[in-house]
Amino acid sequence: MEFFYLTLIGAVVGLLLIMALLNRYRRCPSDKILVVYGTSRSSKSAKCVHGGGTFVWPIIQDYAYLSLTPIGIDANLTNALSRQNIRVDVPCRFTVGISTEPESMLAAAERLLGLSAQQIQELARDILFGQLRLVIATMSIEELNSDRDKFLEAITSNVEVELKKIGLRLINVNVTDINDESGYIEALGQEAAAKAINEAKVRVAEQERNGEIGKAEAVRETRIRTAEANAQAVQGENEAKIAIANSDANRREREAEAQRKAVAAEKVAQAQALEEAYAAEQKAENARADRERASQQANVIVAQEIEKQRVVIEAEAEAEQKRVNAKGEADAIYAKMEAEAKGLFQILTKQAEGYDKMIQAAGGDATKAYTLLLLEKLPELVKTQVEAIKGINIDKVTVWDGGSGTADGKTSTAGFLAGLMKSVPPLADLFDQAGMSLPEYLAKKKDETPEAPAE
Repeated sequence: MEFFYLTLIGAVVGLLLIMALLNRYRRCPSDKILVVYGTSRSSKSAKCVHGGGTFVWPIIQDYAYLSLTPIGIDANLTNALSRQNIRVDVPCRFTVGISTEPESMLAAAERLLGLSAQQIQELARDILFGQLRLVIATMSIEELNSDRDKFLEAITSNVEVELKKIGLRLINVNVTDINDESGYIEALGQEAAAKAINEAKVRVAEQERNGEIGKAEAVRETRIRTAEANAQAVQGENEAKIAIANSDANRREREAEAQRKAVAAEKVAQAQALEEAYAAEQKAENARADRERASQQANVIVAQEIEKQRVVIEAEAEAEQKRVNAKGEADAIYAKMEAEAKGLFQILTKQAEGYDKMIQAAGGDATKAYTLLLLEKLPELVKTQVEAIKGINIDKVTVWDGGSGTADGKTSTAGFLAGLMKSVPPLADLFDQAGMSLPEYLAKKKDETPEAPAE
């Protein structure tokens, strides 16, 4: 009985274990990717399953799902710079989704697991904007506007490589109207439309001309055949009715006149048809000439604008060079004057220091210091007195001296020489004019005698 209970208990435990294992078996829907993460025997960070199922070990492993639902992204790129340096607006709508390739699923599990659809959309939009600008920078406006297949192929090849790095793939690209801020694309469309309209007008004029010419030829042929038939009938009638020859002659004359008028009318109609055809051709040529004139004018104006900018840049550069040179010269003059001022300041400073030391050497007596300085300059002062009469050029002096003397006993010759010597400024007077005075031992006169002491 115990064995039966033990067997029953073992069966129940085994059934529970089997049910637990079966409960840990996870199936993956077709629109999702099952990501199992935790411990793994391989070097991969996670195990990705699509369209199947796998066991998820409890405690040591866990799982999550990545949705394969396509994500629509509006990438309305504005002010993108083309190869011609023209800014364009390229509104695009991209449809992306998580790729089911093994490497891409692993990349998506590593970089997108746990992110919401809005977060994935923002991440992809940043990548799309960068690659879209890169593709536009390598193409011209004409290629962007006319060769859409090449544009879409370039976008696909650039975008798929970058999206694959985060586990996404590009499903669809839809590019709407491309605009540019300068109106270049609109001008291209107007040029194409004008060209098509002019060609259609030319073809219409040619067809109208051909119709008028054919109509005129048909009328002419009808009238010729009618005239021939009438002429044959008249000839038969004339043979049968000679009596009415004059009437037939008058009739033939009137028919000839009618024939002349018909021919004239045909010529007029032909001339009018040719005139209308030539007028249509003239309009087409005038339109083509206007387009060529506008193109040439645009080229000339652009070239003149470039030349104008070049002249302005050169003038500004020359003015800047002159300002730099003027500033350099001013700095040099300032440095020179500053150096001279410093030198003069040093000279005056040294002289002041020398005068101060001279006064100190004279015991603080400025008069004695002044006397020492005067003694130093005395040879120059004497030299100045000598120079006063040195330049007098006396070629000949004739003195008639009768030998008579003056009251003081001097002769006329002696008086002349004394007056000549007195013409030289005395040294004392020279010092007085300079606002100075000689020392007492130099300024004392010979005839001055000291006063006798009072008895």
